[in-house]
Amino acid sequence: MSRAEIGEGLRPGTTTADADRITELEREVRELRRANTILKQASAFFAAELDRPSR
Repeated sequence: MSRAEIGEGLRPGTTTADADRITELEREVRELRRANTILKQASAFFAAELDRPSR
């Protein structure tokens, strides 16, 4: 019953709740990094559009 012992704090290790939270946070970090990349690309695109001479 090592999982139960870890969950109860009797043995060192990562609890199931902590492991689930870590997984959730890692997913959120991936999504935020992807969104940040998209925003940086959009920013560069619009900055280039502003630098072009108007017709």
